[in-house]
Parts: sequence; structure tokens; C-alpha cells
Amino acid sequence: MYNKLTNEIVEELKKIVGANNVIYDDPDALEAYSHDEVAEKHYAHMPEAVLKPSSAEEIAQIVRLANKYKIPITPRGAGSGLSGGAVPVYGGIVLSVERMNRILEIDKENLVVVVEPGVVTNEINNAVKEYGLFYAGYPMSVETCYIGGNVAENAGGGRAVKYGVTGRYVIGLEVVTPIGDIVHLGGKVIKDVTGYDLIHLMVGSEGTLGIFTKIYLKLMPLPQAKVDLLVLFHDIDTAIKVVPKIMTFGRIIPTSIEFMDDLSFKAACKYLNEKIPFEEAGAMLLIELDGNNKAELEEQYEIIGNLCMENGAIEVYVADNATTSERIWRIRRNIAEAWKQFSPHQSLEDVVVPISEIPTFLKKIREISNKYRIPIPCYGHAGDGNIHATPIKPPELSMEEWHEKLEKLLEEMYVVVKELGGVISGEHGIGHKRKKYLPLVLEPAHIEMMRAIKKALDPNLILNPGKII
Repeated sequence: MYNKLTNEIVEELKKIVGANNVIYDDPDALEAYSHDEVAEKHYAHMPEAVLKPSSAEEIAQIVRLANKYKIPITPRGAGSGLSGGAVPVYGGIVLSVERMNRILEIDKENLVVVVEPGVVTNEINNAVKEYGLFYAGYPMSVETCYIGGNVAENAGGGRAVKYGVTGRYVIGLEVVTPIGDIVHLGGKVIKDVTGYDLIHLMVGSEGTLGIFTKIYLKLMPLPQAKVDLLVLFHDIDTAIKVVPKIMTFGRIIPTSIEFMDDLSFKAACKYLNEKIPFEEAGAMLLIELDGNNKAELEEQYEIIGNLCMENGAIEVYVADNATTSERIWRIRRNIAEAWKQFSPHQSLEDVVVPISEIPTFLKKIREISNKYRIPIPCYGHAGDGNIHATPIKPPELSMEEWHEKLEKLLEEMYVVVKELGGVISGEHGIGHKRKKYLPLVLEPAHIEMMRAIKKALDPNLILNPGKII
């Protein structure tokens, strides 16, 4: 249903963005845009051209031209995603927003920052912290990902239990539609029920319904103090049962509550040569608190520490300075890297279940792991039920055997997730990596509603085809 790019069409595109901002007929340069961070090579697809526009007007012209010639467009941020969302499944054009990387305005009076989609997420906080403000929509890859990709995936992360995910902070968007119109949604206002909530239809749409060219983000006062607790438990059930007690009996909402099973933290501790006495632990919680003063946090972490010890914790380690905080967060951050020493082939999954169902889910995962003889370390965000269950290819398996087993394993995992009242992605998205599994967890009418929206906004199916549905 799509046409190939021709030299004549490419010349038209060069007139829009400039010849220096077009990559064409250069396989080595194009290869970098053929994949995201998904490790499996069979998810990669080569684009025919990469365009690097600098404005909404240029993007609108590109989209109109693509509709005219029936050329697919795949929007792309930093390429740091884990769903194949920025991969050009049908070839055509990859539209990279890497040149659109300006922070346009810091509005201190309205607590809003206005940015282009190619801004590295961490740069937003670097820019606003001097005003005593911060952007709280925090994915774990802040130093590499672009804010446009975060909005497209409605990215989450470790702070979601207290601050929520990206979509909570998006109050306005400038969007190029799939037919090449430029529309403005919301702005600097906090309340807006003027018609359908199109902002949050766009947030998390994975580049299938529009291309973001300007993003308005709500800011918050910057916390002045932070403390981390690393809590060791004998087993998973005991660790997870503490989580709701912290927020109910303790009446404290931590910034984050991270969970690591024994496969995860033991691999990371050995990889880092970490001396924490972890051998007898079966699970760890990493709890972060922030606030306006240290005295307030001391009271809170004492309450949480006592709750943990009263409910079966082996030990509570307190990190109240940057050095010790970094020491314990390194364990969480290096789990995937540690397992790469065992095997470079991993399928980093992103399921969500109700918090109370985490122990049941992990028990089922161990059964699936034993059935297929594939290790599946589990870690993630216990405070919101988001678990990164990560099948790892054993070195002795051939790639053919690995792909065959992985496909069956993932289907069984997703069925368990559905049975427990969960969903198959909390922050990474569906893309084309998980697309075929969507009917396992969504009703046919639900999928048809999404299909109808896509067809209405993108009648020629130009924008990021082959994703989600």
C-alpha cells in the first residue's frame, strides 16, 4: 500500500529541510536509525531516508508530501525506546527531531516550561533548578532520552508512586497531524474541559496520531532534601506486603519504592563487587523519600524503617548523602548490565499488576522460567506494580531455539498478567514488539475503538504504521 522513495521525491524533501539534513542512499548512516534499544536484531528495519527538520512548518510540509506520494513516516526521538516504536517497519522516512532541541521558555510565574521534542529530558531539570523548580515526570533514562519520546510513550519510572508519569505534567502540545495540519492543544492553563481531552489522546500514542513540535510541561517546587533506604528481606512475599503498609499505617508516600528479586540484586552486587551482605536475602526494596528539610525526612525514614523491621526485614540501610545514595542506586541501575555478562540477549518486559498480586505474579514467573529453562530476573517499581520481568537467553541455546521459546514464554507471561488484572506495558509501550500480543489482554471492541481513531486521524495510514494495532 506504500510507495518507495524516488530521487525526485528526495529532491523535494531536500528543498524543505536542506540537503545537509537528509540521509539517503547511505546504508551505513541509515543503519543507526533502523533500530531502538531492543536487542533482538529481527525487530530492526532500514529506512529509505532520514530527515532532520527544524520547525513545525517543515514537518507539516513533509507530512503533506508523504500523503501525496503514499510514503510512510516514522517519528523518532533519541531511539532509546524498548518497544520498536521508532523503527520504520515499512521503510520510508524516519523523521528525527534531533535538531529541535531548544528550551523555548521557562515561565516562573506560571510554573511552566515550554520545550521542543528533541530536548534531552535531564536538560530540563538542569535548566530550571536555579529557579527552585523541577520537572517531576522522571523516566529512568533521563540522561539519554528525549522529552518528545517520553510524551509519545507516556514514560514512567522510579518516581511514579509519588509524582506519577509523564502525562500528568503535559498541559499543552503543538502537534502536526497525520495529514499535515498544525494544531495547538492546551497551553499554560491547569484546567481545561473545552471539548475532548485531545492532549491525553496524543500522550502515549507512540507517534501514530501526531508529531509533537512543542510541549508545555508543568513544573513543581524542587525538594530540598532526599534520603534512600535499602531494605533486605528473606522472601518476596514479605517484601511486597510492606509496601501498602508504608502508605497506610505509615501515612507516607515515598518518592519511589523499587523492587529487586534475588536473581536481580545478586547478579548486580556481584557485578559491582558490592559488599552488602546480601547472601541470605530473597528480595530487596529500595525506598526513596524527598521533602523540604532533613528533619522531616529523618522522622519519615525512621517510621518506614521500623515498619519494615516489624514486618520481617533483615536489615535497613540508610543513605542520606550523595555518595551512599549512589552506592545503593547503582545496584538497581546495573541489573541489566550485570546479566549481559551472562548473555547479551534479553527481552526487557514491562508488565503491570495490582501491587497485591506481585507475589503471585513472581511465583508464576518462576514456574514459567523453570518450564522453559530460561532465567527471568524480575525487578521494577513495586510502588505502582510495574515489574520488569526479563527473560535472558542461556548461552547454550541457538538463536532459533531462543526465539521459538521466547515467543511461547511471553504469551504465557501475558496471559498470567491478564488473569491477575494487569496490563502488558506500563511505560515502554506496545510498538511493534508487543503488537501481536495485544488481543490477549484487550477486548476486540477496545482494539476497534483504537483502530477507528487511527483511521479517522490518519486516513492514509502514513504515520508510524505497523505499531500498536
